[in-house]
Amino acid sequence: MADTVLHEVSDGLATITLNRPEAMNALNIETKAALRDAVRSAADDDAVRAVLLTAAGDRAFCVGQDLKEHIGLLAADRESGSGQTMSTVREHYNPVVRALAEAAKPVVAAVNGVAAGAGFGFALAADYRIVADTASFNTSFAGVALTADSGISWTLPRVVGPGRATDLLLFPRSLKAQEAYELGIANRVVPAGDLRAEAEKVARALAEGPTVAYAALKESVAYGLTHSLAETLEKEDELQSRAGASEDHAIAVQAFVAKEKPRYLGR
Repeated sequence: MADTVLHEVSDGLATITLNRPEAMNALNIETKAALRDAVRSAADDDAVRAVLLTAAGDRAFCVGQDLKEHIGLLAADRESGSGQTMSTVREHYNPVVRALAEAAKPVVAAVNGVAAGAGFGFALAADYRIVADTASFNTSFAGVALTADSGISWTLPRVVGPGRATDLLLFPRSLKAQEAYELGIANRVVPAGDLRAEAEKVARALAEGPTVAYAALKESVAYGLTHSLAETLEKEDELQSRAGASEDHAIAVQAFVAKEKPRYLGR
């Protein structure tokens, strides 16, 4: 796997690190392909029970598309008439977002700095965002005459409401960590120096938890956002039957009765 993305699995936790700090973790083709492959691998690996998405350096989580590379690609498109440059949305961004959002396990994003454009979208695709107090968010798209991608037109309105989302998309600006917390974009804000330790603590706790139940919770929330109450109640019944049949549920009940801490197996 390319060095622009690091992927490590330890004790059920997959840690995926964007590793272009000198470029503020901008997404060139190599990085996008490596990130897509790493996230898909973590989502599909039964040995992985939680995912931590983070980035190297202290300036940026990810500033989105590498515009220096993008300029050259656009010029080549104009010469060839191929229009291939923007296929990156279909080939890279969409698979990353779907793998993060649809993974049958919790995903934690540790946002260490600027999260802009697709970087913002990837953070929103995670289930839980721990944010350094020095970090910030920016939709960025309209600033370079583009529309939303990386799922942000779906995720952002669900977090902040459609009116606020439209405002942030039409008039991109830097959202500091505290405002991001107040809007619900950040689940937790911590001192920058504590970010990695806190994020690993949360992610490892999730990796040791009831994975089947976590997967069902993710699915039920996503389903409920786009379905009626009656349909959602039926989905809850279906998912609760699945969770109730898991080994982890039996372990949890036995531990509760014995007044012991459960040790989940993730199945």
